[in-house]
Amino acid sequence: MFSSAWNFVKRHKRKFIFAGAVVGGVYFLGKYAQTKIREISEKEATEYLSQARRQFHFESNQRTCNMTVLSMLPPLKEAIIHQLNSEDLTALLKTKPANKLEIWEDLKIMSFTRTIVSVYSTCMLVVLLRVQLNIIGGYLYLDNSAGKTNMAPMAPPDVQQQYLSSIQHLLGDGLTQLMTVVKKAVQNSVGGMSLKQSLSLLELEQQLSWIRAEVESGTERNMGWYMLADDGNALEDQACGLTEHDDVTIRLLNETRDMLDSPDFSTVLNACLNRGFSRLLDNLAEFFRPPPGDSSPNFASDSLSVVSLPLAKIIPIINGQINTICSETPSHFVQELLMNDHVKEFAANVYETFSTPQELQK
Repeated sequence: MFSSAWNFVKRHKRKFIFAGAVVGGVYFLGKYAQTKIREISEKEATEYLSQARRQFHFESNQRTCNMTVLSMLPPLKEAIIHQLNSEDLTALLKTKPANKLEIWEDLKIMSFTRTIVSVYSTCMLVVLLRVQLNIIGGYLYLDNSAGKTNMAPMAPPDVQQQYLSSIQHLLGDGLTQLMTVVKKAVQNSVGGMSLKQSLSLLELEQQLSWIRAEVESGTERNMGWYMLADDGNALEDQACGLTEHDDVTIRLLNETRDMLDSPDFSTVLNACLNRGFSRLLDNLAEFFRPPPGDSSPNFASDSLSVVSLPLAKIIPIINGQINTICSETPSHFVQELLMNDHVKEFAANVYETFSTPQELQK
């Protein structure tokens, strides 16, 4: 019996060896597959947690951006009113001075200038802070990521403070230059217009469009200059006082300048300006509505072109718009800028760029 079995084994020896190899191979292949599946699953879980942590940090950073914008609106408003103080002219008119017409002309130019400057500077503030805080946010994410604990931080607290203080250019020299350009455009547009001349909302919109066209195409400087000094020495001056971290701050400022010079930034800023001036016209439209109870067919068909107001009545309306535009209490004007899809997408791209390790960008 054993002899017969042994003969059977010898006759089918190769088959047994092959079958054993197959069974063994399948076993080890299964073990290998289980190991690889486990590794892939762990890697996917790690990547998912990393992405979730990154997304949470980004969203938190955007809330910080919104709060920072709101906190900066009062000093922006104060800076504008300080240089364009129409309230003094209004008070002077109440004294019935001999040069009343001259004061009215000054008030006309100043009212239009400060409202238009308010729209420009608020839009610039929103987009500039989106850039700055998402650059900082991206570097902070990298600093807090695993493996960065033993390395020098990319954005130390003192560097953050000095870097973000560069916003003072927009509230200072940049704002002054913007006022000069806008005032010239306003004078060219409404300077020769009589105070008795009546304007409809559509005609007022046309005047604002002409002013915008001159401001945005007539300047020899990039619009980004109003937000950040483009002179190399100025960047170094903004970074002075840190000694140890001067180079880091200058690098951040230069990276910001690169962002402000990019076509994407121009697109986003233009989208904000379009939305801002549209909202301004929506606010002004409340004063161009037909009288209650008027059922004239002309009013019903196109009230915006039919209802007209003398320029002397439009001036106080224009003059008061700064209180809505630069309001720290979230108004429709500011909310629409903060929630603008172009702004949100651009912010995400900036954050993505600066929160990605350099080795992965290559």
